[in-house]
Amino acid sequence: MDKKKPIIMLSIAVVIALVVTLLTYMWLKRQISTAEKSMETQPVVVTAVDVPWGTNLTKEMIKTTPFLKSSLPPGYFSDPAEVAGRTLIYPARSGELVLESRLAPVNVRTGGVAAMITPNKRAMAVKVDKVIGVAGFVHPGNRVDVLVTLAETEKRQNPITKIVLENILVIATGSEIEKTGKQEKPEKVDVITLEVTPEEGERLALAATQGKLQLALRNYVDTQSVKTRGTTIPSLLSSDVLSGSQKTKRKASPVSPGDRYTVEMIKGDTVKYETF
Repeated sequence: MDKKKPIIMLSIAVVIALVVTLLTYMWLKRQISTAEKSMETQPVVVTAVDVPWGTNLTKEMIKTTPFLKSSLPPGYFSDPAEVAGRTLIYPARSGELVLESRLAPVNVRTGGVAAMITPNKRAMAVKVDKVIGVAGFVHPGNRVDVLVTLAETEKRQNPITKIVLENILVIATGSEIEKTGKQEKPEKVDVITLEVTPEEGERLALAATQGKLQLALRNYVDTQSVKTRGTTIPSLLSSDVLSGSQKTKRKASPVSPGDRYTVEMIKGDTVKYETF
């Protein structure tokens, strides 16, 4: 019995080793299978060139490329024929995935600005010059505030400037040729198209017809709404001075009763001096 004991112990060790080896092999096989599955690819449709928004995609603008199945986002396409003719509603860089969420509905085939408008909103164009248009720095995708300056009339004694719309999306910029007078030469006028709600469209139309519009460019992350009373000439010339984010108050220099001042008055070619 004592002679058989080592043999039995050795046999048990061999069996245990075989079981451990078999389990290790099976585990490794599962890991390799999982890794192989995670490396499986699927052909997907991507853009072959940079494509601006509002463009109807053609076969020359798209191609297929292998993409990991485990990383595929929802709404991808594998067949370029499913994408050709669809309208892109967001700009795309070369090599970007063409997803359903980045395309206009199937029945929209015309492209352009109409394909970009958010449901329940409208697109309205306003004419601006280089200064009013923030010196050409307004581009599609920017957000702006719209200010209107109303001139003095018989019913309104003081001109006023007021913010009438805030955080408005710019969906297009362009230009047109306009003749402002009978004797004047036609000149190029910038046109900026804004996305507005119907109510905002009414305010914008009234402001454009009653006064002069100006745009204020906003930071992309600035969504805060600011309520103002508007600025009139009396408030503009008040003693309160705004400098950046700080508000200071200037004190007028005292005037002695005996002080006299001489003012130069120029009218045409005539120069006069008045002493006060």
